Amino acid sequence: MLKLIVLDEEDLAVVSANLQDAVVRVGDMAFLPKSGRFALMLGRFDWLGAEKGLCERRHTGLHFERVRRAAVTGFDQRAGETVLSLLSIGFEPGDAPAGAVVLTFSGGAALRLDVECLEAEMHDLGDCWPAAHRPGHQLDDPEQE
Repeated sequence: MLKLIVLDEEDLAVVSANLQDAVVRVGDMAFLPKSGRFALMLGRFDWLGAEKGLCERRHTGLHFERVRRAAVTGFDQRAGETVLSLLSIGFEPGDAPAGAVVLTFSGGAALRLDVECLEAEMHDLGDCWPAAHRPGHQLDDPEQE
């Protein structure tokens, strides 16, 4: 079970790597403007377990603090049952320490969080369950084309 804290771009890169190919329902994302928090619940593919031959997912929570604004592209926020697949999480610096956290999903969907600074936490929240398959990408296997 992982618990990671993000305070800089290196920390965010570690979280991004661990959340690559996580799935999230649109209805499991929320921006709380009064508290400046954006939170989401994901089904994280356990890449460390995959190195041991396992093929599992875990419920994982991720929240960002000091969020000023949230914007989406490529998906309807009202379509709560829509499932997105997370490709990466990056940071675009602004007037230091502020900037934008960008969550990029497959199919051209994205979420942009304008933040005062990088401050986030990722926590595994429960048991794992068998994944239907190990996530793959066309670049990983030329025969998938």
